[in-house]
Amino acid sequence: MEPRTVLNEKFFIVTRGKSRKGFCRGCIGRIESETKRGEFVGLLYGGNSNPGTPKNGGLVRIEDMYPLTRHQAQLLLFISSASRRLELLCNPQLFSAICELSQDDLVVVKHKNGHLPGLVKNLMQIGRKDNKDDLYMLAFEVEFVDTDHNLSSKKPPLSLLSAADIIQVVPSYSVPLGLQWKDGRCGGLNRKAVTRNSCIANIGSHAQPATENHTEQSLIQNQSLSSVPLEVGSMVEVVSNSGITVYGVIRWLGVPGGKTGEWAGIELDYDVKGCSDGMYGGQRFFTCKEKRALFVPITKCSPDGRFLSASTGKEILKSTDTTPVPPYEDTDEDVPPIPESEAPSLLVGKMKGIQGHINSCYLDATLFSLFSSSVTLDGICKKPADTDQPITCTLRAIVNRLRRQGFVPAESVMNFRTHLGCDTFRTEEKDPEEFITVLFQKVLCTEPLLKVRSKRETSQGAYTFQIFLEKEQMGQIPTVQQLMDTSCLSGDLKFETMPSCLIVQMPRFGNKYKMFSHIIPSLKLDITDLLYNSPRECFVCGRLAEYECLQCLPDRKLQPGRIKQYCTTCNAQMHNHPSRQGHSPSALAVPVGVPTDTPVPRHTMELFAVLCIQTSHYVSFVKYGSDAHSWIFFDSMADRCGDDQSGYNIPEVRACPELGDFLSQPEEELSRANPSQAPELVRRLLCDSYMFLYQSSPMQL
Repeated sequence: MEPRTVLNEKFFIVTRGKSRKGFCRGCIGRIESETKRGEFVGLLYGGNSNPGTPKNGGLVRIEDMYPLTRHQAQLLLFISSASRRLELLCNPQLFSAICELSQDDLVVVKHKNGHLPGLVKNLMQIGRKDNKDDLYMLAFEVEFVDTDHNLSSKKPPLSLLSAADIIQVVPSYSVPLGLQWKDGRCGGLNRKAVTRNSCIANIGSHAQPATENHTEQSLIQNQSLSSVPLEVGSMVEVVSNSGITVYGVIRWLGVPGGKTGEWAGIELDYDVKGCSDGMYGGQRFFTCKEKRALFVPITKCSPDGRFLSASTGKEILKSTDTTPVPPYEDTDEDVPPIPESEAPSLLVGKMKGIQGHINSCYLDATLFSLFSSSVTLDGICKKPADTDQPITCTLRAIVNRLRRQGFVPAESVMNFRTHLGCDTFRTEEKDPEEFITVLFQKVLCTEPLLKVRSKRETSQGAYTFQIFLEKEQMGQIPTVQQLMDTSCLSGDLKFETMPSCLIVQMPRFGNKYKMFSHIIPSLKLDITDLLYNSPRECFVCGRLAEYECLQCLPDRKLQPGRIKQYCTTCNAQMHNHPSRQGHSPSALAVPVGVPTDTPVPRHTMELFAVLCIQTSHYVSFVKYGSDAHSWIFFDSMADRCGDDQSGYNIPEVRACPELGDFLSQPEEELSRANPSQAPELVRRLLCDSYMFLYQSSPMQL
């Protein structure tokens, strides 16, 4: 194996930014010099003839690159796909462990026959070095191990694999007790003891030798972890019959049909042959990627040992264990919303999104929903008059960092909270509507998002729209469209103009009261009939409407829950019915000069985010693109490392394509759906929705 000498050469990989003068995302280079503007002149590696020979690359900004050691650059250079390089870099714990592999370390690799365990035998230099600037690529020679932990009897030639082919580095403590290393052997293997005591070391760190004391601590750890309670959301590990440990998150707990005792449905960190997408025994318990759902008895699960201390079973908190965050330097250039094609790779994972700290979840979820992918509110952060305000600059820095790097540390958000004008914003729990009002009114100094006309009087400005109605006016599980129509008609409310952004607050108050147990999201919100002095078509014949009737709203014979407006003829005919003769239809303000038979254009808005609350904790769902499955779930405090005094929160963003599957059903099927049978995250949205965020089109305010 090659000695790990780290030179002073400044290698890097491009992580963001558009392709400019030879550099693009995933390219590997070396810094040659720095310009007066703070940009770097770099050499580019990866040519077709000899990838290790550098060529002129051009300029690259520091915020668009991630620094690498020489060893890391050589490992990544052998990975031909730029996207696979970035995917590996997004898993810093695994990449760190791969960088520290030694001879005879046990790994799990991708293979044409599935995922197989193997022993690292050699670190191979690939390519040629014709001059001093050339760089060898590095690859691993791996000898596969069969399921009984013996080397393959046929002795096939060693496989040459890249770092991207390794999906797990197996530390010594994760091997079952019956297979502990003894005298340098594991079962019948002639191998050295694994010298890595954890696969979570930071990129560029060095492994510490295993000792007898560490082996004893590992045994104590394995015995103590069984007493740690497990629940949905717990990070766990499961040891297979072959001794390989797989890691994942519990997505479901219960007793499946035909089984006894409690079982766990686990979403694994990577694909495993024979696993499903959340189906078991012909029944769906949750939804995830294919080959990632594992169902086992709960007794087979243990807390993820990569995040636990050996002595107490509690999470380790050391500065060296913090997930590495690429260096970030703020610039004056505003970053556009994250494109749909880049959102999964940039956002999904742990330590992604906005890091929560001291009751900040209401603010974290709101900012992530408003600014991660939606372009509707972009113009607010770019108002020239606001650029000199410190709090506006702080907000712009948060938005730019989220969009460029996919992660905003708690320190940045706390700095923003201190400028909000009230000390309670720094420490106390708040509701999103209070923060939204302060954000738009005092921080961004923008006009109200809505102009609402009440009882045909002068319109009033508002930043959010609160649903007010009687529960008896709605069915058991209403849609947002039905709630909006009923609330506006009951209160005689109309929108003065078509809003660019509409934030609708549900009829619930914090975590203590909610009027409806479940609410169905409306992907498209039709507000044509909610606009003041705007043409509307007759509910019956389609001609120009002149009357509307509140009492007709719940009529089961007339499509209940939809606003009913009529032309003069249909109004007389409909209210001639005995059951409707007591109704009091009101006249509409009909625009002058509109022909009675002109088709009325529909004004619709698109759902782009949902804020939810559960036990005083806010999370959000964000639609980051036009595809029906482009949904993500964000929790700024999904996990925690360390105790309440000295620890920190671990934010997480999860892909949520199952929400797209659910909402793609026809409205009739959604009204009959049983929310308790929906996947976990879908059920959470239906039960806990607090605010729905709509946008009219990708326009600036």
